[in-house]
Amino acid sequence: MTPAINLLKKAKIGHQVHEYSHDAQYESYGLEAAEKLNIAAERVFKTLVVKLDNGQLAVGILPVNQMLNMKAMAKALNAKKAEMADKIDVQRSTGYVLGGVSPLAQKKHLKTVIEPSAQRYDSIFVSGGRRGLEIELAAIDLAKATQGQFFNIGV
Repeated sequence: MTPAINLLKKAKIGHQVHEYSHDAQYESYGLEAAEKLNIAAERVFKTLVVKLDNGQLAVGILPVNQMLNMKAMAKALNAKKAEMADKIDVQRSTGYVLGGVSPLAQKKHLKTVIEPSAQRYDSIFVSGGRRGLEIELAAIDLAKATQGQFFNIGV
């Protein structure tokens, strides 16, 4: 069990866990998950941690086949600027290893923004807290569990 799965169980949030054998040769962990689980890439969401101009870290959750729009991310959080966070800061604040960063049960609670396209589907997939582990859940449940807001952040 990972902290992400434990959080969902404790909160009694409906979810399913999907495992696959991770291959280190893949450049994109999210696209690997989509392919190995035979799911459309639009339903597999990646968790990206950014650093805002005020020094705070925040989380953006968007489909693995999209890129994060930094200006939109900053706007969603009332900041002037956002940039990708340092890898060490990501691991320290989330408690997860890169490629397995779950938006759920992070060490430090970070403001979270979710791409609204997540609401088009009955369920979406996010990292379960390690490479090769995905959690399937409803977007609204993800928003509740992360105290996240929906805002257009993808390109």
